[in-house]
Amino acid sequence: MIKKIISGGQTGADRAALDLAIEMAIPHGGWVPKGRKAEDGKLPPKYHVREMHSANYALRTEQNVIDSDGTLILSHGDLTDGSDYTRQMAQKHTKPCLHVDLKQASAFNAAQQIADWIKAVPIEVLNVAGPRASKDPQIYNAVKNILEAVCYLNMIKDGRAGFIRTPDSREKSTLPAHPPRNVNEAVQRLASELSLKDCTTIANMSISELPSLFPSLGRYIKDKFGLWAGNTELMTACRFTAKKSDLNEDDACRLIIRHLWDKLRQTHKLRVIK
Repeated sequence: MIKKIISGGQTGADRAALDLAIEMAIPHGGWVPKGRKAEDGKLPPKYHVREMHSANYALRTEQNVIDSDGTLILSHGDLTDGSDYTRQMAQKHTKPCLHVDLKQASAFNAAQQIADWIKAVPIEVLNVAGPRASKDPQIYNAVKNILEAVCYLNMIKDGRAGFIRTPDSREKSTLPAHPPRNVNEAVQRLASELSLKDCTTIANMSISELPSLFPSLGRYIKDKFGLWAGNTELMTACRFTAKKSDLNEDDACRLIIRHLWDKLRQTHKLRVIK
């Protein structure tokens, strides 16, 4: 289980990690440049970080690598600039480092991969890095959502599942060209898009573990299936299936995930042969 999250305090990936730690009551910290410098100004005092004696970004990057058990780098595409320098510092100090390219991995896949890596290393103090907001405006939300899912997965594995935090705001989204119109279509679509490993993982979860899927898979459903963009047909079908006229988008996602789980348990459940 992650006991502390650190970062360099920059906008984008760094800041997302610190904000997620604060929201989930995980101790946080890390080294930042002298003057608490970031591209959007001075880092606010709510972030419990330490200042370097220099305003040089590279020095704090290296120190955070040194002070952690492992470094996670998240990006949309290949590593460049400070993110690539972070990777180089991890190699220099022979520290565990995982780079996840979010163009190549779904949020659910990424969360599973990161959770497995944290357990295998193992990591208690996690250093998080990635592009700043000016280089990648989408990286903040992506990192925050994925780290939230990782924390839930860790809680589940430790038998300490927590609450489900619903999104504070809706992401900008447009209705896809051919969105699923009912629960069965939504389940079929998910089953075809998920990898064999993901389908097997879900099938072998207990019902109490399903909430761990909500931060990543639930958000994917709302975005890709058009719930945030007004897919009224799917919402109506979910309300009919649940027999609840006041069913909201989050409830609809949980319903779809539960039906996906039921389906995958019939097709992907691992059985012990004695």
